[in-house]
Amino acid sequence: MYSRAGYDITPITEETKKPLLAILDEETIRITQNAGTERPFCGTLLDTKKEGFYACVVCGLPLFSSDHKFTSGTGWPSFFSPFADEHVETREDNRFDMKRIEILCARCDSHLGHEFDDGPKPTGKRYCLNSASLHFYEQGEDIPAQSKPIKTEIAYFAGGCFWGVEHWFQKGQGVINVESGYMQGETENPTYKDVCSGTSGHAETAKVTFDPSVISYETLLTAFFKMHNPTEVNRQGPDIGSQYRSGVWTTSDEQQKTATQFIKELSKSNLFSVPIATQIEPAEHFYIAEDKHQDYIENTGRACHVANPWKD
Repeated sequence: MYSRAGYDITPITEETKKPLLAILDEETIRITQNAGTERPFCGTLLDTKKEGFYACVVCGLPLFSSDHKFTSGTGWPSFFSPFADEHVETREDNRFDMKRIEILCARCDSHLGHEFDDGPKPTGKRYCLNSASLHFYEQGEDIPAQSKPIKTEIAYFAGGCFWGVEHWFQKGQGVINVESGYMQGETENPTYKDVCSGTSGHAETAKVTFDPSVISYETLLTAFFKMHNPTEVNRQGPDIGSQYRSGVWTTSDEQQKTATQFIKELSKSNLFSVPIATQIEPAEHFYIAEDKHQDYIENTGRACHVANPWKD
């Protein structure tokens, strides 16, 4: 499991957790494993104002950033947003005849604190944490492997309407994140309206961030050519216009070589009765599309002409 920030958030087993807990003191164990609470105004990280991030003291997953810290006056370190949404989990806590929302590390299930609805804008949330649940890494400090994002690679694919291309790439094992946007055009900061007019020159594109140790670039190419019809020129399905052209925008010489060879072999396979029209070009600037176009199919439930490439 990956977060969109590029971290491995696969839940660790109790067996894996044992040596991590063995090096912690009794107070930290009490708080992180038994949902304890440290006394207010006593935590070592309450007044920390340096730039950096706060990681889980047990497993090392980054949980909160100094960019989101604020002084709440409650006596505990407070943040208005997590480092990444997927890095923390919440559940109802009805202990001590109170109704609260408990915050836990998504990777090791350690207790962090509680969430309240009296924080500042833009979230209105206050993540109230125990210093003992956290380890602070100052900006520029050496970071251990367990607190680093995984090594990723980026690929860009244009295959018609980006809603469906984004949706199906996200289903690939080893794909960390997919964003919809615009590329290979002639103007800066295009809007959806600009691109749909056909005058900006951009193609609707999916930006795919992936773990190359799990899924290869060639596997992504295979999925891409199953998703859409690469022989159509300036259209896909019911959508017509240059913004719907088929394209692979490469980020390295290796990707360029792999994509070129892939299309060459695909052309020889006789799978298509007409020539493949997919363009291969070095990637230019990626302009992320408006929020309403991100995760469009998941958020709306609408279907798209793009085919599921992961079927056997």
